[in-house]
Amino acid sequence: MPEILVLYHSSHGSVAAMAHEIAETLAFHGAQVRLRTFVAKEAHDIVVSKQDLIDCDALAFGTPTRFGMMASQAKTFWETTSDIWLKGQLIDKPACVFSSSSSMHGGNEATLLNLSLPLLHHGMLLMGVPYDVPELLSTTSGGTPYGATHVAGMDNSSELTDTELKICRALAKRLFTISNKLS
Repeated sequence: MPEILVLYHSSHGSVAAMAHEIAETLAFHGAQVRLRTFVAKEAHDIVVSKQDLIDCDALAFGTPTRFGMMASQAKTFWETTSDIWLKGQLIDKPACVFSSSSSMHGGNEATLLNLSLPLLHHGMLLMGVPYDVPELLSTTSGGTPYGATHVAGMDNSSELTDTELKICRALAKRLFTISNKLS
């Protein structure tokens, strides 16, 4: 079974909730899951290493939106990965992205595209959410064809909706299916 890295940064808990939902779905389907963060906030958090990237068969990567861009904690880490890039150690590994914003038009889609850039530079195989996921067509909160998203609300108190959870699960299942076929 594939080993899948779920890598995230979360400021107020929304992205962490998405990461855990994705990790649980991957484990349910049989993947070995490594859950990692960029900064340890809780005692149980494990900070990502470059070796985690090298060792994984696939990657799910998420951060909150910061003006349509990834969180600085993630960007700082990716800027240290030139040695992995030069060796081509992530080429052809499947990957997906996820994000959360405070408002419906808070930059989730731009952030998903921004999260994708280092993955594409590393030669990873980027996956989105296809339109055979019915929730993608009916969502009134988060969820895009570029990846899973959540709208947390201006006070960041909104929990993941049923639709957002289903989109997270669909994306995780797709990542598992493709990584399983490739490994």
